Amino acid sequence: MSDPVSWLQIQPGWKVIGVDGTAIGNVVQVAGDKQADIFNGLAIRADESAVALYVPGEQVRAIFPGEVTLELTGAAVATLEEYREAPPQTTFRPERPSLWSRISGWLRGNRS
Repeated sequence: MSDPVSWLQIQPGWKVIGVDGTAIGNVVQVAGDKQADIFNGLAIRADESAVALYVPGEQVRAIFPGEVTLELTGAAVATLEEYREAPPQTTFRPERPSLWSRISGWLRGNRS
């Protein structure tokens, strides 16, 4: 058996296995913030389901190349909620002062 890998390596299509060894389905999407290294969970598609289901990160037991094992049994997957992608976040950045404002401030002695 190979060594475990980071959640950052999980790819869509990887197999999802229950704690009891049953094949549950495949990874559809990984939910998390790669820059902050925060793993939220997975969107999976169970073999019999047409909708993506959300698996919280706390329910992921092990991650090996090509395979994610959950803390859930195959039967418990039916209790998972439908996956809903997080709404996009808007980042507000202060406007940079105009060139004229910066030159004017510099001429008045404001060197910052």
